Amino acid sequence: MMDPIYRTVEANDWITILIFGSLLFVLLAKSLFYSRFLNFIILPFNNKYIFMYNKKERLFNWFHVLLTFFQIINTSLFIFLLWQIFIDTEGNSSPFLYPLILTGFFLFITLKVALQLGNGFIFGSYRTISDLVFKKLSYLNYGGIVLFLANILLTYIFIDSKTVALVAVSLFLIVNLIGWITVVRNSQKLIANYFFYFILYLCTLEIAPLILMGSFLK
Repeated sequence: MMDPIYRTVEANDWITILIFGSLLFVLLAKSLFYSRFLNFIILPFNNKYIFMYNKKERLFNWFHVLLTFFQIINTSLFIFLLWQIFIDTEGNSSPFLYPLILTGFFLFITLKVALQLGNGFIFGSYRTISDLVFKKLSYLNYGGIVLFLANILLTYIFIDSKTVALVAVSLFLIVNLIGWITVVRNSQKLIANYFFYFILYLCTLEIAPLILMGSFLK
């Protein structure tokens, strides 16, 4: 007679709700702004989207807002999954860990954008900074699609796979690196004329917030 083996099955219902709930933002954005969505979906390969939409509506339009919410939900979930894969391998995470990550990441994005736009307003360069923020957030939102797919794979197919996690991180960084290269290439003249301020901008509004975010997660 064989002894019964007890297995602990972790409920992923809340993750399923999050994943499909976030997908609704994309479907809504696609339905309401179909042509814009088609240009956005090829963003890393063709920056037509940037040139078409960085002069009008910019940050505060529903398409951008919907994709930003989608990205925030999936980035926070991906960070949570990374935490479980590489740090909390025993599965002893607090049930409030994801809400904390979501809240922290949302505040991080909101405060960072507010500081950047505020800095532009104070120094009379609001239009330039707004253009820069729009471009970076567009690529960050596209990276959210990569993390959305990674969340599905890590939750249902390649559960707790370090390889999938690392590949997703790499692709996410590549997408955003393409964004930074595009921003720098299209702003060469501006950077050359204000190189000191560009370095100051990188240190105070790009590098410092990442350090603070890393400290929060740690």
